[in-house]
Amino acid sequence: MDKIIIKNLNLFYGEKQILKNINLNIPQNKITSIIGPSGCGKSSLLKCINRLNDLIPESKVEGQVLLDGKNIYSDNTDVVEIRRKIGLVFQKPNPFPKSIYDNVAYGVRINGTKNKREISNIVERSLKDAGLWDEVKDRLRDSAMLLSGGQQQRLCIARALATDPEVIMMDEPCSALDPVSTYKIEDLMVKLKEKYTIILVTHNMQQAARISDFTGLLYLGELVEFGETSQIFTRPREKLTENYISGRL
Repeated sequence: MDKIIIKNLNLFYGEKQILKNINLNIPQNKITSIIGPSGCGKSSLLKCINRLNDLIPESKVEGQVLLDGKNIYSDNTDVVEIRRKIGLVFQKPNPFPKSIYDNVAYGVRINGTKNKREISNIVERSLKDAGLWDEVKDRLRDSAMLLSGGQQQRLCIARALATDPEVIMMDEPCSALDPVSTYKIEDLMVKLKEKYTIILVTHNMQQAARISDFTGLLYLGELVEFGETSQIFTRPREKLTENYISGRL
């Protein structure tokens, strides 16, 4: 079953076309990796999926992005609700200069929850889902800035989970992390797909091969090939995909 269906998607920043006629189905409760060289439109694609490109002056989107069959670019779409349903974790950990507790509780409070016990329960659940609870449960009031880089990234994942999303997008979440922290994030993603649909942008092809169920190659704004990860990495249909994966591109 497909959670997100992208049809004939084009993205422009002013006169420059960033994405060109993207057609892509994102399966539910799977990890879908988007690979490709820098500057090919991977991050821009993520921003189209939760309408963060709306915040960029002179951006224009053509085509459709269907979430559970409903076009998020229709006139009556609640954009705030779309961004709640489709969370985004950025490349560099970006905790707020607040306590660990307040970082996770921030979105919950913004969404109108005022009951302190309910907020505390959500904070605990989110930190557990992000694999961080046992490491921070005795120092929830400490500054999030005191955490290690890997812990900060898992805290940002917990913050995204706290608003009860349906899709979690991760933009190079391990690029600034050491191998041990990278393993923890990868292991976490595999566990999270039981509850969420995950879209991962990565330059690390070994990472895509290890943990993703489906992989797509984006090159110069075009989706070159998409399929099951095992097929993409062992039997690519396109010569460009083979060249990119083998390092000849």
